[in-house]
Amino acid sequence: MSENLHSNSLFSQVVDLLQQSNQQVVRAINQTMVYTYYEIGRMIVEEEQNGKDRAEYGKQLLKGLSKELNKEFGKGFSVETLERIRRFYLTYSKSSTLSTISESEKLSEVIASFAPGKKALSHNISFLLSWSHYNFLMRMDDANERSFYEIETAKNNWSVRELKRQYDTALYTRLALSRDKEGILKLSQQGQIIEKPKDVIKDPYILEFLGLPELNQYSENELEEEIINKLEHFLLELGNGFTFVARQKRITFEDKHFRIDLVFYNRILKCFVLIDLKIGELKHQDLGQMQMYVNYYDREMRLEEENKTIGLVLCQNKSDLVVEYTLPENNEQIFASKYKMVLPSKEEFIHLIEQI
Repeated sequence: MSENLHSNSLFSQVVDLLQQSNQQVVRAINQTMVYTYYEIGRMIVEEEQNGKDRAEYGKQLLKGLSKELNKEFGKGFSVETLERIRRFYLTYSKSSTLSTISESEKLSEVIASFAPGKKALSHNISFLLSWSHYNFLMRMDDANERSFYEIETAKNNWSVRELKRQYDTALYTRLALSRDKEGILKLSQQGQIIEKPKDVIKDPYILEFLGLPELNQYSENELEEEIINKLEHFLLELGNGFTFVARQKRITFEDKHFRIDLVFYNRILKCFVLIDLKIGELKHQDLGQMQMYVNYYDREMRLEEENKTIGLVLCQNKSDLVVEYTLPENNEQIFASKYKMVLPSKEEFIHLIEQI
């Protein structure tokens, strides 16, 4: 029996080590591929600049290069692929995003391990994401927006699918809506920095992953049930630092029972975050009820070293004036945000920006 336990323990340790090793190898290969494509892009651009008629010369150059590379390495170097590689260099050679942070020495070591004796040509550039990530990021025309998504992807280890989802739901735009020019600039330079409660709040929240209709043909219980069923997606939408604590958390005083729909904890702000779900229009009573929940948590649940509780009411619609006059002027704890069940169109986001 003891031998089997030792054997199982050894097996688990070896499996963990091999899995970690495989992940490191994949990461190293991805980084090397991205760096290599950057250098190929540089060579193409520099060669194009030597041509007399750059546009025509460039087309012929890519066709000829594609033909020779496919002959040498098999499929994988179509003219379209080479055009993307060229655009990658043009995009990131002028960029001051995450790619230029000082990881270049580490990357040069990776490259040297695959090509001993080769010297890196772009020591000031390093790439932390995969080629698939950069392929998607290059589609963004706004350099500030592209920089934000690059930083957040590296910080949160988003897959390409998660990155696409955050972009499709206009995360950058939603965060930028509540910030001044300086705050928007910080988003592009540092990503989302969470220092105060308002930093974790979005408006609106996009819950398209629930698969519910946009109209209120469902109950609050059904909405909560779907969120719990797809908690991983909801945590991604909530943002950085959130962990799930409870649903339908009962609090009792003076023989009266109340239930908070969802309770989370934010590790960055070190505080509880209470969420109430409302169908239809937000009422001032909803904010008053949330104020009671927050007060209870602050007085009965919060530890001395923790920060004050945040309360968020998610509703289908709201009047900003109702929110403004219901809550105190210096409010930093209670928030109300809309939620949407479908991805808003670009025009809807533009309209929202114009309103603000």
